[in-house]
Formats: sequence, C-alpha cells, structure tokens
Amino acid sequence: MNSDSSRAPLIPSPPPQNPKAKHRDFFTHLEAYLAKRDGVDKLLKISRYASKVILASSVIQGNPSLSLRLKSFDSSVGVSRKAFRIGKFVQDLNALRNAHSDSKQDWVLSIIAYGGEGLYYFVEQFIWLAKSGLIDSKHSRNLQKISAWAEFIGYFGSIALKLRELRNICDDEECLKSSIESATGSGCKEDEAKLNRLREKKLLKKLSLIQDVADGFMALDDILDGRGPLSRPLFVSSAGLLSALISTHKNWVSC
Repeated sequence: MNSDSSRAPLIPSPPPQNPKAKHRDFFTHLEAYLAKRDGVDKLLKISRYASKVILASSVIQGNPSLSLRLKSFDSSVGVSRKAFRIGKFVQDLNALRNAHSDSKQDWVLSIIAYGGEGLYYFVEQFIWLAKSGLIDSKHSRNLQKISAWAEFIGYFGSIALKLRELRNICDDEECLKSSIESATGSGCKEDEAKLNRLREKKLLKKLSLIQDVADGFMALDDILDGRGPLSRPLFVSSAGLLSALISTHKNWVSC
C-alpha cells in the first residue's frame, strides 16, 4: 500500500516560521527532522520508490544480480515502513474527534478522509503481522484489498476537502490584494506580509493536493491489481517517488 503519509489526509499548514529558523544550522534541522517518525518514513519511501523506478526502467536490464538485490531491498523497506506506522491510526482518530465545521459537507468529507485513512493505517498493522509471519499469510490478500479501498476512499475525501480549502485561500488572496491596492503606510506592509504567508500556504496546499492525487492513483492501482489502463510499473513507481518527494519537502518545512 502507498499512503504517505507524511500524509494524514489533512495536514495543517505549518505556522509562520520565525525568521531566525530559516538560518538554522542544517544538521540541527536534520536532527529534528529525523527525530520524527514521518521524517524517517518518508526517506524510506523515497528509497523504495527510487528502487522501483530503476527496476521498471531499462537501466539494469543486463544486470540480473542487481535487479534481484533491488527487489529484495524494495520488499524489505516495504515491511519496515509498515512497522513504522504502528499506531498511526490514532492520529486520524484524534483528527476526526477534533474536526469542527459549520458546513455539513465539510464534516462529511472529514469523516471520509480521516475515517478512510484511519482504517487504512489500522489494517496495515495486521498486514505487517502477516508479512512478518506472526499471523497466517492466507489472510494477507483480503487485508490488502480492505486496506487499498480504505486508502482510496480516504484520499477521495482528502482531495475534495483540499480543493475547497484551496478555493478559500484563493478568495482570501484576492481580498488581500484589494486591501493592499487601497492601503498605505504600515497597514500596507502588514498586508503584504500576510499575502506572502498566504501564497506560501497556497503552494503547500497545491503540493499536498498533487501528492494526494499521486497516492490515490497508486491505491486505485492496488485495487485493480495492477490491471488498470494506466498501470504501467514505471508510471506507478514515478507517482510514488513524486509523492515521497513532496511529503519529504512538507515535513522538512514544518519541522
């Protein structure tokens, strides 16, 4: 399965950073990043899908030994990522408990987004136990189907919510532009600073949306057992790598 997760369906946009944080020592920043479960998980995701891209391309066609090692590495990292996400469904459970919205539609979409991903992470724990040999592997296929459907449904809700949020951000951006055009002095500078922060938030939201589309496509590919119209190994692997890079960037910025 392919969730990001750095990627709960709705990751709050990071708060405005302290200007001094931009000049933080790289290794201090890296230490803070690697201290997070999502930070390590996304590095594993990059390495896994990079190996998948290599396997799906013609780069190592003449080297069966390397191909075998990469397949073994891919399988090992896949199991490791599942272990890293033990208990992560609680994150979605709490997000659902804390979700408040005046719009009934937003509330329903939140249930779909958080509920779908929460169920995905919950089932993934049992898939890990099956792959690790603790429970009978005969249940693995059914568990993977449930997991893929839950993940896909979660992404459907997440994408719908983020499109609504992006529309609201664009509306706020237009209001601020109008305010800046009519303002003078310090008020204008404050609005310009707000506009810059809003544009950063808008960029992150767009990247998050692209990530969800890529991960949603991979979940659909799992549901179809790789028999979809776009289920080409190189295309699917590239979608996974793109998702991994975006989620790594988001986690790095918010760290």
